[in-house]
Amino acid sequence: MDRMRQLVDLLNDTAYHYYTLSEPLISDAEWDALFEELKGLEAESGTVFPDSPTQRVGAEPLPGFTPHTHLARLWSLDKAQSEQAVLDWAVRAEKRRAQAIADGALLPPITFAVEQKFDGLTINLSYFEGLLIQAATRGNGETGEGILPQARTIRSIPLSIPFKGRMEVNGEAIMRLSDLDAYNKTHEIPLKNARNGAAGALRALDPAITAERNLSAFFYNVGYIEGMSFSDHGEMLDFLRENRFPVPEYEAESFTIEEALEKVKEIDGTRDELDYLIDGAVIKICDMATRQAMGYTDRFPHWAIAYKFEARELTTKLLAVTWTPGRSGKLTPRAEVEPVELAGATVRFATLNNYGDILRKRVRLGCRVWIRRSNEVIPEILGRTEEIQPGEVDIEKPVTCPSCGSDLEERGAHLFCPNRDGCEPQIVARITHYAGREAMDIENLSEKTALQLYRALGVCEPSHLYGLTAGQLLSLEGFQKKKAENLIKGIDASRTPRLDAFIHALGIPGIGRKSARTLAQTFQSVDRLREASAEKLQQVEDIGEILATSISEFFADPGNASQLEELAKAGVKPRWIGDQTEETLTGKTVVVTGTLRTLSRAQAESLIADLGGKAAGSVSKKTDFVVAGEKAGSKLDKARSLGIPVLSEEEFLKTVNAKEPTEGP
Repeated sequence: MDRMRQLVDLLNDTAYHYYTLSEPLISDAEWDALFEELKGLEAESGTVFPDSPTQRVGAEPLPGFTPHTHLARLWSLDKAQSEQAVLDWAVRAEKRRAQAIADGALLPPITFAVEQKFDGLTINLSYFEGLLIQAATRGNGETGEGILPQARTIRSIPLSIPFKGRMEVNGEAIMRLSDLDAYNKTHEIPLKNARNGAAGALRALDPAITAERNLSAFFYNVGYIEGMSFSDHGEMLDFLRENRFPVPEYEAESFTIEEALEKVKEIDGTRDELDYLIDGAVIKICDMATRQAMGYTDRFPHWAIAYKFEARELTTKLLAVTWTPGRSGKLTPRAEVEPVELAGATVRFATLNNYGDILRKRVRLGCRVWIRRSNEVIPEILGRTEEIQPGEVDIEKPVTCPSCGSDLEERGAHLFCPNRDGCEPQIVARITHYAGREAMDIENLSEKTALQLYRALGVCEPSHLYGLTAGQLLSLEGFQKKKAENLIKGIDASRTPRLDAFIHALGIPGIGRKSARTLAQTFQSVDRLREASAEKLQQVEDIGEILATSISEFFADPGNASQLEELAKAGVKPRWIGDQTEETLTGKTVVVTGTLRTLSRAQAESLIADLGGKAAGSVSKKTDFVVAGEKAGSKLDKARSLGIPVLSEEEFLKTVNAKEPTEGP
C-alpha cells in the first residue's frame, strides 16, 4: 500500500509537469513502466486510490447522466462585437462603482484582467478533502450533467489537490487542433471541428470515447470555496496554480479600458499561433469587492464582458471540385464554395486533402459544409453540416490528369500523375518550391517566372536553372537587363546552400523546414541521408515510420536520383554549417516572437539551431530566453511573468556574434 501511494503521487506529479507545465521530468518509457507497476499492485491488492492515474483511461459506459446542482451559479457573459460596446460597458461599470462608493463601499480604482475566451465546453469541478469528487457541464447555470468519469480522462485535471476544503472550479474543456488532426487521421468518421470534438467527448456515455480524444482544459474561476476568499483576480489565479490547475496561457492586467482593448488586439493577433480555438477575449474587473458591489443581471455579471472575434469557422455550400497536380504529381482537390465572409476575407475556395478525405467527410456537390480559415491560407473543409439532402451529387474521382491527360496512379488515398517531365503544373510547382524563401531562397524566381522558364526555355528541373544565361532571360516578357542579371546572380548564389535548406528544397513528401533541419543535424550530408535505412531514419527525432518510408522512396526513385546527380554536376554543394559554427547556444531553449526587422522568423530559428540551441514554439519555465520583435504578444507577457530574460533582435544578434542574416531560410 505504501508503494502504491508512492507511485500514485509520483505519477500524478510527473503528469502535472508534463501536461500542465510542459516540463517532463521522466521519459515516456519510465512513466509507462511505473504506471504498469501501479496497475499490477492494484490488481493484486484489489485497492484503487481515488486519485490513481489508472482511473483516467476510461470506465464502464454509463446508463445515463445524473443531474448535478452547482454550489454556486455558473454565469454567462455579456458580449460585445465592437470596441465602442466595450467602452460603453466600462462607462457603466464606472458608474456602478461610483454608486457603490456613494453607498459607503471602499473600492479601489478599476483595473482589468484580460484573458482568452476559449471555444470549448464549460466544465465545473467539485473537490472535497483534496479529492476530485464530481465534474459537471454548465447546464442551465444552476444544474448540469455529472460527467466525472469523462473528466477523469483529461490528464491536465488534477485528481487530488493540496487544498482540503470544499470548492468548485470553473473552466473550459478543449480539444487541441493537433489532437483533432491526429484523431481524424486514424478514424473513419472525422470530427467536424475541435469544439464539437470536445463537447461530444464529454457528453459521451462511454468514457473510453472521451479518453480517445485526448482533451485538455484551462481553469479561470473559483466559483465556490469554503473558509477563504480572494482579494483580486490575480490572487485567485495564483491559488489555482498552487493547486496544480492549468490556468489560461495568456493573462494581462490593464489599468485603463484602452489598455485592455490593446491586449484584446494582441490576443486576436496571436490566434493563428495557438493549438486551440478561441473565439474572443474576456475583460474582467480585477477587484473582488468591486465585483460583489456591481452584482449580476439574471444572466451575466456586470463586472465582465466578452469581446467576440470574427468567426474562423462558418458553413457554406459546396459548388464544384477541381483537381490540380502538385510538385510530386499528387493531385489535390480544390473546392469552390458559395462566397462567404470569414475572418476578414471573402472565401470562394477551400481545400480537401484527397479523394479518401472526400469519402470520409461524406461531402457531395450541393451540400452545406463547415470550413475553417487560419494562418491566412485557403480554408479547409471540415465536413458536412447535415445528412444527405435531395439534389446533392457525388464528386467523381478523376482517372486522367486534368492538365496533361496521363492515366492517374492510385497510391493509398492519393491520386498521382506519373508524367514528371511533361505535366506543366508539376514542373512549375517543383521549380517554385526549390527556389522558395524557406528552400534555396532564389530571389525573383516566382511561380510566374517558373512558368515562363518552362514554356520558353524548357526548364523543367531545378538543375536546368544553373545553365541559364542573362541573354536567354532577356527574350522573356518583362525581363530587362537588370532583372535578368539579378536572377542569374540569385541562381549562382544558391550553389552553396545550407544543408537543411537544400533538403527542404528537394521536395521530399512530408518533409518541411523543421524536419529538414533535424535531418541535416543528424546526417550532416546528403550522401549519408541517402544511404540511411528506413530503420535508421525512424530513430531520428520526429521522423516516424511514414516519413521514413517517404524519404527512402524519394531517394530510391530514379528520377530523383538523376536530379541529385545533375545538381552536383551544376556545382550545387550543400554545406553543413554546424561544422563551421561555434555552438554558443548548446543546451539552451529559445523562443522567437513578434516581427523581426533583420531576420525572418525562419532565419532566426535556423540560426538558433545552428548554434546548438532549440527553437521552441511556446514559453515555459525551461525557456532560457525570448527574442522579441515588434508586436510581440502573449509569449512576451508570459516570459515577463516568469522572469525569463527577453532580448531584442539586436541584443540577440550581438549575443551570438551574428550581424547579418544566415544564408538560406
